[in-house]
Amino acid sequence: MSNKIEKPALISFENSNFPKRIQSLTISLRRKFMMCDKILLCAFIVLLNCGVIRSQQLPNIVIIFADDLGYGDIEGFGAAYSTPNLVKLQAEGMRFTNFYSQPQCSPSRAALMTGCYPQRVGFPWVVGPEGPEWTRDKYFVGLNPNEKTIAEVLKDKSYATACIGKWHLGHHTQHLPTHHGFDMYFGLPYSNDMWPANMPAFPDLPLVENEKTIEKNPDQSQLVRRYTERAQLFIKQSKKKNFFLYIAHAMPHVPLYVSQQFAGKSGKGLYPDVIQEIDWSVGEVMKTLKNEGLDENTLVIFTSDNGPWLVYGNHAGSSGGLREGKNTTFEGGVRVPFIARWPKRIPSNSSCSSFAALIDLLPTVADITNTKTLPNVIDGKSILPLLLGKSKQNVREVHYYFQINDLQAVRKGKWKLHFPHNYEHVTKPGTDGVRGEITSQSIGLSLFDLEADPGEATDVSTAHPDIVVELKALGEKFKSEMDRDKRQAASSQ
Repeated sequence: MSNKIEKPALISFENSNFPKRIQSLTISLRRKFMMCDKILLCAFIVLLNCGVIRSQQLPNIVIIFADDLGYGDIEGFGAAYSTPNLVKLQAEGMRFTNFYSQPQCSPSRAALMTGCYPQRVGFPWVVGPEGPEWTRDKYFVGLNPNEKTIAEVLKDKSYATACIGKWHLGHHTQHLPTHHGFDMYFGLPYSNDMWPANMPAFPDLPLVENEKTIEKNPDQSQLVRRYTERAQLFIKQSKKKNFFLYIAHAMPHVPLYVSQQFAGKSGKGLYPDVIQEIDWSVGEVMKTLKNEGLDENTLVIFTSDNGPWLVYGNHAGSSGGLREGKNTTFEGGVRVPFIARWPKRIPSNSSCSSFAALIDLLPTVADITNTKTLPNVIDGKSILPLLLGKSKQNVREVHYYFQINDLQAVRKGKWKLHFPHNYEHVTKPGTDGVRGEITSQSIGLSLFDLEADPGEATDVSTAHPDIVVELKALGEKFKSEMDRDKRQAASSQ
């Protein structure tokens, strides 16, 4: 007796004795099931292409953040020296010509990390270690752990996360990046000028790894290279899962330092040398992504925290013809280069003139990763439709310009209204790292057409009183709401 199991024969209706009606009904049902299979298969493919099913389809995200790099400081935005890797990034991606930071270091980082105007999260001013008089009421301040950072949004999606470089959102242990969603940290916890060599009242400048100081007063000429090497190592170690890499360079914030490899390379002075070393770093990061087979599925962003610190003269950058610089709410203080590259998603060699800002990056990342809800009220909006080239409309109707807690200007469309305020103006630029001289000047209620007059030279308020009334009302309403709803920073005290 055989143990072989015979497969049941398929039913055939040919020459069968089944009634014709049963044969017809069965054939009809079989065709319907086949059609359902095709529909389900198509739906699966659509979902797969949208990145909804497989988490590995989500992109890696790299944000490269320069310090005090002005609008005119890289090739393609006005620089007279070469930055080939940033030019390549623009050719392979999209450049924004109306992208906004904040007037200073810490506020910009708060905006980037939280998706909020820094005033909303208790970070309207620069913080630092205990030292000069201005630090006495700020040295203990840090980002509130109740604020959900861009790193924490991505941790919820199982991303590996790293912060390399300048943090500047609190230097006490409980305020460091490892307490705000980053798996690892390597860098300076605040600005590179906050050290005894610049001002004896400051303590030694710490180089921190995770939560431990590993060096004091490190050789700053090696910072760009060391940060780049750490970034490359993180990419290689994290390539089997999605990752978020935040590289925040200390440069070109004064004091300027450059490695021997780039000293004198530009032939145009120390500041261009520093920019070319940052450009080299961008190229090394891109090269590593390509070598590891990751560049096609990585969103890379390059931008800056504020405009150039003009009081330092030849050790400062260029606003590219925009008015004023760092520490002001004129365009030269807050409009910065922005480049984004994401192959097959962001159109190559494209440009966007719609306005956007650092506050829009967290909601954009949330949009990309299908994060539906955030725990706190934020101010930014996703710019994904702009990045993908699907829209040219501003994602926010209005942009607000704050200096510390003072709302100084409002932009809607092409119109920018300055409220009366004082601002610092450079009367004598410094030389070779020595600070120059500034004076306090003032501006009255003034309206500018940023399309026709990006340098904010001609007040047209008398010709457009209706626009003045509208923008003034928007500003007053928003300031009132902000004062009512703003949240507190954290304290180590």
